[in-house]
Amino acid sequence: MILSIASGKGGTGKTTVAVNMAISLENVQLLDCDVEEPNAHLLLHPKVTETSPVYVNIPVIDEKKCNYCGECAKFCKFNALFITNKKIMFFPELCSSCGGCAIVCPKNAISEKKRKIGTTKKGFAKGVKLVYGELNVGEPMAPPIIRAVKKQMQPLKKVDTIIDVPPGTSCPVIEAVHGSDYTILVTEPTPFGLYDLKIAVEVISKLKIPFGVVVNRAGIGDKKVHAYCREKTIPILLEIPYERKIAELYSVGKPFVLEMPEWKKKFHWLLDKIKESLQV
Repeated sequence: MILSIASGKGGTGKTTVAVNMAISLENVQLLDCDVEEPNAHLLLHPKVTETSPVYVNIPVIDEKKCNYCGECAKFCKFNALFITNKKIMFFPELCSSCGGCAIVCPKNAISEKKRKIGTTKKGFAKGVKLVYGELNVGEPMAPPIIRAVKKQMQPLKKVDTIIDVPPGTSCPVIEAVHGSDYTILVTEPTPFGLYDLKIAVEVISKLKIPFGVVVNRAGIGDKKVHAYCREKTIPILLEIPYERKIAELYSVGKPFVLEMPEWKKKFHWLLDKIKESLQV
């Protein structure tokens, strides 16, 4: 199955859940799709065996053929092209690589070239197959890197897949959770955690992906997250306590299940509970 780990906001412990769960299970692959700030590798310390560049296509305009009609700029909904009667301006960071400008050009003045926007890396550590992406600094388009990471997913008949999703509810999140069998929403029992959990629930519900909640740092804040989940009949799958030892291990880049092996059973139980709810 494909299990995505998401959250409505950053800092809730999404990567903590993803990494510790991956280590606790057998025959699993972990895809870190938080390509703007990947950090699963900081906890797993994998030996990277493969690095691949990620390219997108961008337009190249032959000004000898161009008559400055502006059809390409009218078509581009992202305003990556601006045409005056004698000037063409192109903003590559805004281009979505749809290729539409080349199609609508009446003079066939537009071709395409490749532009590197990041890399994907593949490695192995602590029994986990890890793939993660790195978006180049200054690049705004994360989805192409996320797609490149997911393309390296192994066949599901062989392994379960855990996807570490970017925080929030924007386009990169949609790209990362797409195709998941189940989504775990990680939250914290605080007003901020509840506010962003509600937004994440709305998004995942519209995508029609089954989901449940893991409460991290349980014991701080209030019980309003629990009350909300009861009201909406959202299952709380697991609670990870607000515990000093877990925080200390995280601060030195060490997954807590390595020092607290009793948690491996809890993550096994968590996966079994999810599969049971899906009748897998």
